[in-house]
Amino acid sequence: MVEEKGTISINTENIFPIIKKFLYSDHEIFLRELVSNAVDATQKLNRLAAMGEYNQTVGEQKVKVTIDAENKTITISDHGIGMTADEVKKYINQIAFSGATEFLEKYKDKGDEKQIIGHFGLGFYSAFMVAGKVEIFSKSYQEGTEAVHWVCDGSTQFEINTADKAETGTDVVLHINEDSLEFLEPHRVRQVLEKYCKFLPVEIEFEDSLINNPAPLWTKSPADLTDEDYLKFYHELYPMAEDPLFWIHLNVDYPFNLTGILYFPKIKNELDFNRHKIQLYSRQVFITDEVKDVVPEFLMLLHGVIDSPDIPLNVSRSYLQADANVKKINNHITKKVADKLQELFKKDRKAYEEKFDSIGLFVKYGMVAEDKFYDRAKDIVLLKNVDNEYFTLDEYKEKVAANQTDKDGTVTYIYTTDKGKQDAFIQSAKKKSYDVLELNGPLDNHFVNMLESKLEKTTIKRVDSDTADKIINKDEQIESVLSEDEQNKVKEIFERAADSKNMTFTVESMSPDEMPVTITLPEFMRRMKDMAAMGGGYAMMGNMPDQYSVAVNANHPLTDKILKAETEEQQTSLAKQALDLARLSQNLLTGAELTGFIKRSVDMVAQ
Repeated sequence: MVEEKGTISINTENIFPIIKKFLYSDHEIFLRELVSNAVDATQKLNRLAAMGEYNQTVGEQKVKVTIDAENKTITISDHGIGMTADEVKKYINQIAFSGATEFLEKYKDKGDEKQIIGHFGLGFYSAFMVAGKVEIFSKSYQEGTEAVHWVCDGSTQFEINTADKAETGTDVVLHINEDSLEFLEPHRVRQVLEKYCKFLPVEIEFEDSLINNPAPLWTKSPADLTDEDYLKFYHELYPMAEDPLFWIHLNVDYPFNLTGILYFPKIKNELDFNRHKIQLYSRQVFITDEVKDVVPEFLMLLHGVIDSPDIPLNVSRSYLQADANVKKINNHITKKVADKLQELFKKDRKAYEEKFDSIGLFVKYGMVAEDKFYDRAKDIVLLKNVDNEYFTLDEYKEKVAANQTDKDGTVTYIYTTDKGKQDAFIQSAKKKSYDVLELNGPLDNHFVNMLESKLEKTTIKRVDSDTADKIINKDEQIESVLSEDEQNKVKEIFERAADSKNMTFTVESMSPDEMPVTITLPEFMRRMKDMAAMGGGYAMMGNMPDQYSVAVNANHPLTDKILKAETEEQQTSLAKQALDLARLSQNLLTGAELTGFIKRSVDMVAQ
């Protein structure tokens, strides 16, 4: 073939500065693009052979990546379908790039600059992000065709002539720029290949070793797989992680294509979105692990792989947010997760309960985040009480309705966020045969609010938000042993002992075996402060001092002793001691006040 020179057919003055400028931040993807092209070429030859349109020996079906540090080149070689000279001119030289300038101008401030390759089919030209010169040596599978050599130095000029290449396939040789010499380091190339090409469907060889698993688990039929297969693959994805609880194998071919495996990890009562992310693939080529728009946000706590050819390689956030297939995938994944939970619940309730401490976090997250998921999960979300008993929402209402309904017919659920610190309040509640739930997760503030909005005539209160007699207002009165004047005097003594503006004192008739003094933070105030701490819409509440309610038990023997103390000093000292005991039970006693309390206690014991 006679040597030919020409100009690459593009509708802008120079494509390469644009590619380098707008793709530089993600320049490692050149390797993904070129290896993916090589894999496509290999698969096309296999399909032709299977159809009887290629009668020669297919040969070694492997893509090789090699580094020549001395000559500063990287070569990507395949034994695929190859190209004729005419095909090189068609597919390499004629770039459909109309409107590029307008496109760049339109999207330059939208954070999608690096998606330009995907919009204009410029996968091959990503090579010029790292190479000053690119060569192609290609031999077509078609009989009687000559091998072709194409070379371009990063301008719009190219040369094309015949090549000395006997085997079918293509070699792409990149002459690496001085500012991209990192890609001549074997560890750097291996890093990129393992990131993007780990599961490509054709073997990828680098430095005489296989980089990838060409037949990952999600491409196989669930009927052919064992639990051991799924666990082994999980540890291939996340080598340092604990075994997952269970998994879902996705396999959809209508109305969109989707395969994948989602694993339910053991969640340590924390919202961990960063350590092990779901990986998004397109035809086994890694795209991203930023899958927020493909997977519902509450399911980002899951681990695993999603693969869909309906999502292009060079996908942008704006594309994901707008694409109809992505929305269908999102909805499908939500439904499959809910179906799996319902299946586990119905199949083995006890095993489900044992797992619920780990999966409850994301179940609650889903119910709070999406009404559709609430509807699917409301019958299988579990409430656990301090005795480690589990109940569905309906079961729990049935359990407590008789004893925990107030005078207005509203059922009150009582909960603790810390069994150890709130034990005195829990014991007081149990004396009245009240059941106490354990809600100590990072999302339980939101979960409690959500339940109150969904459940009819139900209120939910923390066990230390009021005294046991008043936490459920049944309009039951306990008679006081103190006269009204005595109660007023007790109140004055305690106000004098406290000398605090953030405490409101009341003297109440309680059972004599209740604590002499009980300090509580009203439920509504505590909830607003908790929401403020989590960045809710109550930011100003975070700076306001807590306003505590202090209930003095009129019927406790210590109250009578305080009232009958011989001197005002003794009254104040005893009242302060009783008050500090209550503060201690709420972890409100620190520093000098704690030291003073200990000294007084020692003195009282000594006397």
